[in-house]
Amino acid sequence: MGVSDVSYLVRGRTREQCQQALDRLCLLLGAEPTTGPAQACGERWVARAVPTTQAPAVER
Repeated sequence: MGVSDVSYLVRGRTREQCQQALDRLCLLLGAEPTTGPAQACGERWVARAVPTTQAPAVER
């Protein structure tokens, strides 16, 4: 599986909660936003990100 096969989705009840979750995800996982918070069905907000670096291989 390549890096392009991975994407992350964050959700929030408000735009601000969604943006905070997106910022935290990008910081902790080395991801890059692909969409900013957008209102989904109903009152939920969603945003997406993808990894910017490939994680090191795990030794077994």
